[in-house]
Amino acid sequence: MSHSHDPATLPSLRDLDRAKPLERQLLARLRGAIEQGALVAGERLPSSRALASSLGVARNTVIKVFDQLIAEGYLESRVGSGTRVVGGAITGRVDAAVGVAETPADLKDLTAIDRLAAVVDALNPPPSVPFAIPQPATGVVPDRHWVRIGNRIRAAASTPSSYGSPFGEPLLREAIAGYVRHSRGVKCDADNVVITAGAQQGIYAACRVLLSAERTALVEDPAYPGLTTVLDDLGIPTTRARVDEQGMCPDFGTVDRDAVRVAFVTPSHQYPLGMPLSMARRQALVAWAQAKGGWIVEDDYDSELRYAGHPFPAMQGLCPERVVYLGTFSKVVFPAMRLGYIIAPKALTKALAGARALMDRHSPTIDQLILAEYLRKGYFEAHVRRTRVLYSERRDALLDALRRGLPAGFEIQPSDQGMHVLIWLPPHLVDSEVSRNLMLNGLYARPISAMYGTDSRPGLMLGFGAFPMHVLRESAKSLCKELGRNG
Repeated sequence: MSHSHDPATLPSLRDLDRAKPLERQLLARLRGAIEQGALVAGERLPSSRALASSLGVARNTVIKVFDQLIAEGYLESRVGSGTRVVGGAITGRVDAAVGVAETPADLKDLTAIDRLAAVVDALNPPPSVPFAIPQPATGVVPDRHWVRIGNRIRAAASTPSSYGSPFGEPLLREAIAGYVRHSRGVKCDADNVVITAGAQQGIYAACRVLLSAERTALVEDPAYPGLTTVLDDLGIPTTRARVDEQGMCPDFGTVDRDAVRVAFVTPSHQYPLGMPLSMARRQALVAWAQAKGGWIVEDDYDSELRYAGHPFPAMQGLCPERVVYLGTFSKVVFPAMRLGYIIAPKALTKALAGARALMDRHSPTIDQLILAEYLRKGYFEAHVRRTRVLYSERRDALLDALRRGLPAGFEIQPSDQGMHVLIWLPPHLVDSEVSRNLMLNGLYARPISAMYGTDSRPGLMLGFGAFPMHVLRESAKSLCKELGRNG
């Protein structure tokens, strides 16, 4: 039989701190009394008026607490029966203030934990110290045009507040299509464009749509870790294609050509080595895709940043019906914006939009609208030209200092574009160990040996985009001195 007593007599409800929100205190203490069994199933609570009087609080405070506990399933209220503790209410919970219990033993059964935790370690941004990758120059964007456009769009009465399309905002899709047609030689219109949260999301969506565990992916060797990690996570078998001075060698090694479904390539600027893919190699890959019904995923991650001559045209223009083209604004605008794009044959765009929608539905609408006008007005291309000049000066300062100070046995990989310089180490050194030693001296250098699938070579990537020339020169002197000690 149910019984009733005044909860105000419970020790947990005594001495409410009048200097703190009373509603929160009463809610937490009544909830705790039910969980710990001080108030039992079926027990009737006094009326809100009576409880408020006994506790010395406003009746409205008690009503709000009762309503919240009813919503959470701790209490029920019926006409003629009053407010009672629900039968089967959750008991025995640990108070959040006490802390979390020991890690459950059954975590060992969650096989993805270690693998996905390692992804966070790999993708966490490096500290903002000299040579960090891939940090862009500060103070370049947002420029006055970006700020002005943003202020106007945010102030507009028609600013959208509902969900957007997984394909992306039509204005941005149209602006991107126009930009890549004349600047990258891409053959497309707005219907071929899907907006993503950067190139990484584009890689994941492309892998989900084009691949399965029964089909093999052809990957450069070395390759971008953000790609190889996705393929590993999805259980996609891979084969590596070596890279030489002409880029990826599309000879497929010893793998049956018919087994390969998708070739992933960075043709404008191989990651991490830096050379472009030659025209002969591009045509060979296209011929394979056309003959075998394969797909080419072209990651065009920083193609705008070429410092000698004009940027190379996109590979997509050679075979738009077999190429999925990935672009991003992270490198030339700023990474925090998280906007990129996929350009694909129209038969794939709906599936690609669906794959990206499963991750975060759509990119922020306001940012898309700002970027669309920034592109449409020509401000983006002007920004790219300014950025290219700035990065060229910083790159030249770094290369000059390295050429003057690098110890014997260390080599600079030739490259005329991008946001990093690659240094080859003598073969007896372990690049990850050298990188750790440099961090102890306030310098960041990304090792590349782990990016190889087969025979690796030790090397270090040095980013220069975020650092003024005088910082690069002085840091390069320190770097060369530390490398001399390691060598």
